[in-house]
Amino acid sequence: MALKPEEVTSILKAEMGAYEQSLHVESIGTVLQVGDGIARIYGLTDAMAGEMVTFPEGVTGIILNLEEDNVGAILFGEIHKIKEGDLVKRTGKIAQVPVGDAMLGRVVDALGRPIDGKGPILTEASRPLEGTVPGVIERQPVKVPVQTGIVAIDAMIPIGRGQRELIIGDRQTGKTAIALDTIINQKGKNLFCVYVAVGQKASNVAALVATLEKNGAMEYSIVVAASASEAASMQYIAPYTGCAIAEHFMYSGRDALIIYDDLSKHAQAYRQLSLLLRRPPGREAYPGDVFFLHSRLLERSARLSDELKGGSMTALPIIETQGGDVSAYVPTNVISITDGQIYLETGLFFSGVRPAINVGLSVSRVGGNAQTKAMKKVAGKLRLDLAQYRELAAFAQFGSDLDKTTLAQLNRGAKMVQLLKQNQYKPQSLSAQVIALYIGTAGFLDDVPTDKVKKFQVAFLEKVATHYKEIAVSIDQDKVLSDEAIKKLDDAVKAFKQETAGSFA
Repeated sequence: MALKPEEVTSILKAEMGAYEQSLHVESIGTVLQVGDGIARIYGLTDAMAGEMVTFPEGVTGIILNLEEDNVGAILFGEIHKIKEGDLVKRTGKIAQVPVGDAMLGRVVDALGRPIDGKGPILTEASRPLEGTVPGVIERQPVKVPVQTGIVAIDAMIPIGRGQRELIIGDRQTGKTAIALDTIINQKGKNLFCVYVAVGQKASNVAALVATLEKNGAMEYSIVVAASASEAASMQYIAPYTGCAIAEHFMYSGRDALIIYDDLSKHAQAYRQLSLLLRRPPGREAYPGDVFFLHSRLLERSARLSDELKGGSMTALPIIETQGGDVSAYVPTNVISITDGQIYLETGLFFSGVRPAINVGLSVSRVGGNAQTKAMKKVAGKLRLDLAQYRELAAFAQFGSDLDKTTLAQLNRGAKMVQLLKQNQYKPQSLSAQVIALYIGTAGFLDDVPTDKVKKFQVAFLEKVATHYKEIAVSIDQDKVLSDEAIKKLDDAVKAFKQETAGSFA
């Protein structure tokens, strides 16, 4: 069959007419140097700080340093597979993590990927790691309480929704225990919890998740884990990931609680990355922006205005001190950023006062604004009683001849210290706290031997729960300790003392 030239020409013309030239421009760089989770890249002259970049073998990175002739990035993934000369591509996106309600009950890594073996997490939304901080006009005052279930905290160092309250103390003084009790106590209170574990042993994180599951708290909680075995880059971004996940609840008009455990290890991971990136070291070898590292994280916690749906994010950062030194660099930084601190003391812990809270050094800058009326009524006197007790106890060591008033104050203080002791994973309801504090501050425990105060407290609360249920219900519902409830309580204590005469003598 002979080809007709005119047919060939018409086909070629048609093909050429349909041809469109499309250009796809990509910004590509080359790895100059790689090691210790850091890569120096040549060629990405138009890259942004904080931008995600992709490497071969599915490895990603975030650009931290923008220098004259190269950029420095931190790496995530199987970083040992990256070698000199590998191509690096810009994504044009600032680092983001997946967020959403589907994450509730799950354990994720610092990139928001599930690590609990329960399958993939299907979320459509994502939020930037470095979110914008709400301005002054976008916030409203902190006045709704976060009940921790720990009497000493709810009474004297109250925490409100939208507050940032630091938990500080040496290792093994019960910092994580306070955070865990607070999460467990949120059951049925419509407060979503995010726990960020930075630089902890994987076995500790597993034990913590098991505790939350056992107490039914995982259904409203999310755990973000960057364990000690993971790269410093993962430990560095973990708190920001947790914060982005918690912001999802805040900006949708709900309340969230986030615990950073702990920011000392976070600062150390950042120090490692900064030194590897050749940033100039400052005090204690931390880089100059270590304050900004934590301020831009903690300032994202707020109680939003009603125009922005009125959601809140409460932060409980944890800081570990060395030998009780709160004047070290990172502790002083975080103390100055937060709205108060709960100071845990080794001496108190080992003398059996648990939680080992030093009431003199602990403070909440929100104060009574974040307390219910019932708690305010009984707690006002408590702090004064304890302050006087501590002063007199120190003084009484040196003299034996004490007047009646001093002895009475010492006796009352010793009883209140016993009353504030609490076992782990046993958070108390508002009514149980208010009733226990009332019988203490009203002097009903003054004639009970100090070593039997705890027993008396437990027995009396059981009696109230069975025979005087209406008192507890009215306190829990109305959040007020009425004169009528006080009269009933007085009668109940007197009757209980008569019934158990001799048991608590």
